[in-house]
Amino acid sequence: MKRHCFGFIAAAILTSVLSSAQQSGGEEPAPTPGAPQSDTGKPARVQIAQGVSTGLLVKRVTPRYPQDARQAGIQGSVILQAEIDKNGRVQKLALISGHPMLAPAAIKAVKRWKYKPYLLDAQPVNVETQIIVNFQLLGR
Repeated sequence: MKRHCFGFIAAAILTSVLSSAQQSGGEEPAPTPGAPQSDTGKPARVQIAQGVSTGLLVKRVTPRYPQDARQAGIQGSVILQAEIDKNGRVQKLALISGHPMLAPAAIKAVKRWKYKPYLLDAQPVNVETQIIVNFQLLGR
């Protein structure tokens, strides 16, 4: 239980620090390796921490627990790599890890998520981040 609380607190602190840096014009996040540059020389896409992207989430669609996985007692996390466009729409998703019976439901739900645009120098940019979708059976 303490580990879970610590992780939540650490994510909240990280989100707060990065959000403060973004608002105050502090150090910019690193551009995503290999990311194209915009006409202004700024990165067209940046990588942000999962905690930061969670703070920008405005519409979350809960995945439907696959019946076969439920009957088999399968639970766990699905980790996805996502690209979110300037308008906050999920554009690309790639499976990093997770049970094959849970992954399709996570991907289907996350494709419908919506985020506030991430601003870099007051301009929206595409971002890459990881998204974690947890599947847990009640009573286990």
